[in-house]
Amino acid sequence: MSSQPILQQKNNRLVLWMFLIVIGMFGFGFALVPLYNVFCQVAGVNQVTSDAVKTDSALVFQPDLSRQVSFEMITSINGNAPFLFEAEKAKIKIHPGEYHTVIFRAKNLTDQPRVIRAVYSVDPGYIGEYLKKTECFCFTEQWFGPGEEKDMPVRFVVDPRLPDNIHDMTLSYTLFDVTAKMKKSEN
Repeated sequence: MSSQPILQQKNNRLVLWMFLIVIGMFGFGFALVPLYNVFCQVAGVNQVTSDAVKTDSALVFQPDLSRQVSFEMITSINGNAPFLFEAEKAKIKIHPGEYHTVIFRAKNLTDQPRVIRAVYSVDPGYIGEYLKKTECFCFTEQWFGPGEEKDMPVRFVVDPRLPDNIHDMTLSYTLFDVTAKMKKSEN
């Protein structure tokens, strides 16, 4: 009979530990996004420049014609989004301080209207502050009719204060099909 209270006490302790583990896992799940952002900032990887910092198109720089930077455009489609997506030019050479426009093309491969959202990042991540975009399809959702194809421009300038040791930059865009999300928000 004396083993019954000991067994009950062990069970209570086990339930308490399980509860604390569940609470800890829940808290860790909430902390993952800020921890990931801190890790990326410290490591200098996967830095996404802010859409909120849209550059004033009246911003004028003195071009640095003494150097060129190789600028690569990478496109990808998230998951099974039914789109074709590519940059008109995969790689260009630019002078810091000169404005450039690159055209990206996307095509809806379905017979249904679709909405996409483009998310971009620059590499190396720490140079994001030198990329100033004045026009970009990534600032808003893009609506496509059935089978519609669009040319979507990105107009940007690289600040001439870009460190001299940077010779290559990458601007990558990933398309997300947000049609279902947009339909939910309309209801």
